[in-house]
Amino acid sequence: METPIPSRLKSARKAAGLTQQQLGMALGMEPNTASARMNQYEKGKHAPDFLTMKRIAKELDVPVAYFYCEEDDLATLIIQFNKLEKNKKVEFLEALNTLSESFVKDIKL
Repeated sequence: METPIPSRLKSARKAAGLTQQQLGMALGMEPNTASARMNQYEKGKHAPDFLTMKRIAKELDVPVAYFYCEEDDLATLIIQFNKLEKNKKVEFLEALNTLSESFVKDIKL
C-alpha cells in the first residue's frame, strides 16, 4: 500500500501558495537543496519522519493527521474541521455525535 503523504503534501503546499523551495526554506533547509528535498518527499522517494511532518503541518496550517489519512473524504473532513473556530468545533462534534447516535438507533431497529 502506498502512503498518502506525497499527494497530500503536494496538495497542501499548493493550497498554501508555496513552491517546494519556499516550503523547504521555511522549514530551515538550505536554499540550494530545499526544492530537491521537498520534491523527493512529494514523489515518495523519501519519507519525512514524524517530527518533520509535524513541522510541515504547522507551516502549512493543516493537522498532521491529514498527511496520513488514506481516505479522501476523511482528509477533507480533517481540513474543514481544522478551519473552524474552537466553539464551532464543539458544536460540530456535538452534532456529529447526535447524528451518529441516530444512525446506530436506526440500525438496531
